[in-house]
Amino acid sequence: MLIVVLFSGCKSDIVIHQLKGERRPVWFEPVPYGMVYIEPGHYQMGGGDALPGQQPIPTRNVSVNSFWMDDTEITNSEYRQYVKWVADSVAAYMTFKAGLTQYMATDQNDQPIDPPMVDRGKVHEIWSDSRAEVSELIDSLFFTPANRFKKREINYSKIIYEYYYIDLKKAAKRENSFVYDYDANGELITGSGHYASGVNRSDFIVRERVPVYPDTLVWVRDFTYSFNEPWTQHYFHHVAFSNYPVVGVTWNQANAFCHWRSEYKDQFLKNNKQLFNNTVISIHPYRLPTEAEWEYAARGGKVNNNYPWGSYYTLDQKGCYRANFKPKRGNYVADSYYTTKTMKVGSFDPNNYGLHDMAGNVAEWTSTAYDEIMYGMYDDYNPEFQYDAKISDPPALKRKVVRGGSWKDVAHYLQVSTRDFEYQDSARSFIGFRCVMNAIEDERE
Repeated sequence: MLIVVLFSGCKSDIVIHQLKGERRPVWFEPVPYGMVYIEPGHYQMGGGDALPGQQPIPTRNVSVNSFWMDDTEITNSEYRQYVKWVADSVAAYMTFKAGLTQYMATDQNDQPIDPPMVDRGKVHEIWSDSRAEVSELIDSLFFTPANRFKKREINYSKIIYEYYYIDLKKAAKRENSFVYDYDANGELITGSGHYASGVNRSDFIVRERVPVYPDTLVWVRDFTYSFNEPWTQHYFHHVAFSNYPVVGVTWNQANAFCHWRSEYKDQFLKNNKQLFNNTVISIHPYRLPTEAEWEYAARGGKVNNNYPWGSYYTLDQKGCYRANFKPKRGNYVADSYYTTKTMKVGSFDPNNYGLHDMAGNVAEWTSTAYDEIMYGMYDDYNPEFQYDAKISDPPALKRKVVRGGSWKDVAHYLQVSTRDFEYQDSARSFIGFRCVMNAIEDERE
């Protein structure tokens, strides 16, 4: 006897009760503007030539994940966008705290949204608002008449970027682990538990307040017996220098810029989901590159090369210099007849990854703390050593790795393996930065 069992009408119930994960839109993230993709890989970190009296840089085999990297250093024009954004925000929040909501984003009932956000469509109007209740507040952001020189100027010492982040390394310490509570019978007490060391979750939240304006006096301060006043007066402000790398930015300021850039991108994606079929969810913030990432990207996929262009020499086959640096005995115009200091970003050919100025022009901040002995202790997978020094820490703990050499440096500092450092709270006329962002290979468009 043949027995036929029909499951008609029950198929959907069977599927529902199977493990299939949550049904969500396919995730993708657009190619970040102005960045190039750096594939994951393995390379020999370090090595290279050493100056007389210096110890050779040790070598070690390391692997790094894929990431996106700015194809040039951050420019004056890009940094000015950040400064203006923060200045607009500070002014708008001042009026908001005074009970004025005209420059804040509102909901369908014309009420400020929570948390309060600046209305980017009209906030620029705040600086020309002639209403007494607004102009009196905004005037406090400008230099007083006694401190003005020829014209009315914003006092940028009052333009501060405030942001928060989670200190994951502190939270990951075993003594800060979360411990669940059990009763005498060994049963878990619902809703109970505490951090082992007695800290609270709020102890892992870090608040940063960073001035946004670059130190334009670095051109004079860095060189005592040199005439650099014109660079101080015009370098960051004038349109002629818009595509030159921003300088006078501390390590702390570079990190704040990365955070702002991440927030700026995320807000755009949230407000424009319809452009991406509601599938865009940004998960990777912008940040400074680690020392290992920077060197890997600078090598451009080549092995044992001294410079980003792959050669052991600073000249090409035509006898032209390959970067903006200090050739010979201080003949600054030998590499270019246009300038003796910084140049427009991208003035020289990129390396094999499409990255410009990985040698010369300006040296670049990395996220890595500088310590001679740590270089030999790095992990071989995504090596990194971070230490965010406090103001009270000694100078030795405030050193951060800078890479790539600058317009004022000899060829040795242009080598992909050469390490140097600067203090995280110091601004220089020869140090800039570029951003990176993590990538996920199988989700890359």
